[in-house]
Amino acid sequence: MNPGLDSGTPQALQPPSQHYENFPVASLLCPPRLRPAVAAIYWFARTADDIADEGDALPAQRLQDLAAYRADLLAVSEGRPPSGRWPTVFATLQPVLLQFQLPVPLLADLLSAFEQDVVKQRYASEAELLDYCRRSANPVGRLLLHLYGVKDAESLVQSDDICSALQLINFWQDLSVDIPRGRIYLPQDVWAAQGVDEDQLLRLEVNPATTKLIAARAHAARARMLKGSPLVKKVPGRAGWELRLVVQGGLRILDKIEAMDFATLRRRPKLNAWDVLVMGWRALWM
Repeated sequence: MNPGLDSGTPQALQPPSQHYENFPVASLLCPPRLRPAVAAIYWFARTADDIADEGDALPAQRLQDLAAYRADLLAVSEGRPPSGRWPTVFATLQPVLLQFQLPVPLLADLLSAFEQDVVKQRYASEAELLDYCRRSANPVGRLLLHLYGVKDAESLVQSDDICSALQLINFWQDLSVDIPRGRIYLPQDVWAAQGVDEDQLLRLEVNPATTKLIAARAHAARARMLKGSPLVKKVPGRAGWELRLVVQGGLRILDKIEAMDFATLRRRPKLNAWDVLVMGWRALWM
């Protein structure tokens, strides 16, 4: 809330890596006392994302490495030494877990999503895709709210809406990149209902049906983001301003997608310096 800042804003406030688009880095707007914790969570997630996605390892090896990574998370959460394969990650994470009593199941949910990335490239329904978002994106927001001391049920639901929206916006922004890599995040039941078939998507074909499909997904993501946006008034201090910029980054990406007539099968929209100024202005008026 990646945000991405992968896991990602999805790209507006992106950290130096190109991987975990939905995670915010420990920016100047983050309270200084929380920056080490945010950085530790980010590096935990980014490293796991790299295990799942980067390099030439076969799926079986990736899953084996992620299982070892999960075992190291369990070890440090129980005060035991990790394996030593990822010393920087877990030496940084262990004191943060202790100091802030981070909910370990949220970190484990992230690993579950990365494991799914290794073996799953299609989504049969929107419910299936949202379940992926629940594990790949929503834990980020909940971990940050935990650090900020915001724990009421309404805020957690609003955080989930923002984080899922960011993840979905990132998907619709990156169709021209993800599909050639074999990943189709558009739910099959949704595109089939629009008269779109898989061959059209694999050919990155821009036609009235695919345009209508992407437009509907973009509008749904905007509605989800706006539903969660009241959370920005509940997060205290500078962190609240960072969240405003994250929300506005996601909305601005949607503006860019709409301006190109939803043709993200053809190219990936990017934010520029002017867009950042627009985001800042809009953040002031939230």
